[in-house]
Amino acid sequence: MPQLVDGKWVKGDVAASEMKGGAFFREPTRFHSWITADGGPGPQGQPGLPAEAGRFRLFVSYLCPWASRTIAFRNLKGLQDVIGLTVSDPLLGEDGWVYDEPVDAGGRVGLIRYHHELYTASDGHYTGKVSVPVLWDMKEGRIVNNESADIIRILNSAFDDLTGNRLDFYPQALRAEIDHWNDPIYERVNNGVYRAGFAKSQSAYDEAVTSLFGMLDELERHLAANRYIAGEYLTEADIRLFVTLIRFDAAYHGVFKCNLRRIEDYPALSNYLREIYQWPGIAETVRIDHIKRGYYGIAHVNPTRIVPVGPMLDFTRPHDRHSLPGRGVVGAEANSADLLSKQIFEGA
Repeated sequence: MPQLVDGKWVKGDVAASEMKGGAFFREPTRFHSWITADGGPGPQGQPGLPAEAGRFRLFVSYLCPWASRTIAFRNLKGLQDVIGLTVSDPLLGEDGWVYDEPVDAGGRVGLIRYHHELYTASDGHYTGKVSVPVLWDMKEGRIVNNESADIIRILNSAFDDLTGNRLDFYPQALRAEIDHWNDPIYERVNNGVYRAGFAKSQSAYDEAVTSLFGMLDELERHLAANRYIAGEYLTEADIRLFVTLIRFDAAYHGVFKCNLRRIEDYPALSNYLREIYQWPGIAETVRIDHIKRGYYGIAHVNPTRIVPVGPMLDFTRPHDRHSLPGRGVVGAEANSADLLSKQIFEGA
């Protein structure tokens, strides 16, 4: 994959650090500042910025599951009028993520066309992969954070005083359970599909696919007895899983060779997937056309870049999750006057 080297965009397969012995390894993200209500430090002492309406913007792609986490949280937390959104073209080519037209990155930076311009504006000597999502500071003209796991936790609480939205997708009482599931879901499912799809040896592919479907089988058993990952409440763990499940049958099953089973072949997982999709604000964050065009457009895994017509997917069909106990979202009681929160609290 192309990348930045000392602040210069270099085309071609230069990101060799992501491959080790035929196996795919994801490069760590680099920008980890935080946003808090008062500008204080983040939970691990990260440098903080104050939450301000209109100051920050998400640069994303509907193709990318990591970016889709952040779009979902922007909607669930009612931040559409507080944090801007800029969406790239789904086809990831030699120029990296590209915007169809020049987009505004704020007064210091001005108009940009290429996503890597955000990285060089933040660090003129940046070397490494250029990824979405980016949480961007329009005022200072720099990246605040480019780690989706961080960004969703920032969005979960930093702007509550501005919006009055107290829905909590990482509640204190459930954090141990959420963290218990987040790690294996990330390693074996979220990143597991990439480890399968980008493998360059049979053994690396076999290991990734075996681990992936073993985890999906475990999740099927868990969700047959539990409405959500952490029990009765929708949490960040569900959104982190959802963004991979929603792409699975449309893309990973085919282009990434994750074809032992479809999500549709799992009764609990497929019903769970439809429930999350049908929650207020979630469906509009999913663009299957972008997902298919983007994944089937990755030249080194699909050289012809032909996008298949199928499969036919309908996530609006009824689900059976009402038969399991569920209480919506922690904090929804405090927002009961708000229609979106009321719908969420009562369940989709």
